[in-house]
Amino acid sequence: MDTRPLSLDDHDLLFDRLRSIDVPISEFSFANLYLFRDTHRYEIVQGAEIFIRGRSYGGETYIMPTRDVREVDPRIMREMAAQADYLYPIAEEWLSAFASGFETTFDEGDSDYLYLTERIATYAGKKLHRKKNLLNFFRKHYRYEALPLTEDRIPDAIRVLNEWQEESGKGFTDTDFAACRESLVRMEELALCGGIYYTEGEPSGFVHGEELNGETYALHFAKALKKYKGIYQYIFSSFAGILPKKYRYLNFEQDLGKEALRHSKESYFPEMKLRKYRVSLKR
Repeated sequence: MDTRPLSLDDHDLLFDRLRSIDVPISEFSFANLYLFRDTHRYEIVQGAEIFIRGRSYGGETYIMPTRDVREVDPRIMREMAAQADYLYPIAEEWLSAFASGFETTFDEGDSDYLYLTERIATYAGKKLHRKKNLLNFFRKHYRYEALPLTEDRIPDAIRVLNEWQEESGKGFTDTDFAACRESLVRMEELALCGGIYYTEGEPSGFVHGEELNGETYALHFAKALKKYKGIYQYIFSSFAGILPKKYRYLNFEQDLGKEALRHSKESYFPEMKLRKYRVSLKR
């Protein structure tokens, strides 16, 4: 098998292959893999099949499939499982591909949050009443404008990102600043699409992502300046409201086991949490 570091040159090899996976797991995106290639030390492992080798935040090694594992020779899956701590991410409907000799676990922090796009666009219902109030506050107290995140507006988005980083009070290596900045610089190459938002005449937020499958759109990054109360509720609602109707779901990705992220994502009341299983050989 040929093994090499994942690079931008692998776009043509992986983009359509990953897009054809029906399960809307956020890792099955070339942009996501490329932007976090250094964080997870991603490598292409290519032979009769194509896999991605990576390293978890906890230092474990894993092998990622690049197509539905039910269509892959079980002998190859067993061989790959022997070369890492586990296979990941494995969708629940794929577990039938693993018979005896395997064990399955999952970490709740890995689960993707899926929301109904229409509910995020409108904040309809009692559970989202607080979000609707924050949206109304924003609309009432500020002058605002929503525009497509086009190439000429990337400098404004980078300005927002820089201010967001400063607001966070954290070091650059403690946030996703580097990956987010590169996602803005390489939006066209990575086939990302998004919106940018201006409040009181200044750039104040942006969001961008991509289609995961025919009915799910992933939001890879959303950054805004918290000095404008209700701005996150506004940008989520605004972006969800302009997405094509075919995107029934929005994927806000995982919380990584971080309490603040978990609380924030739970507060929008996800329609479901998509588990990503770890499958390993029984030892």
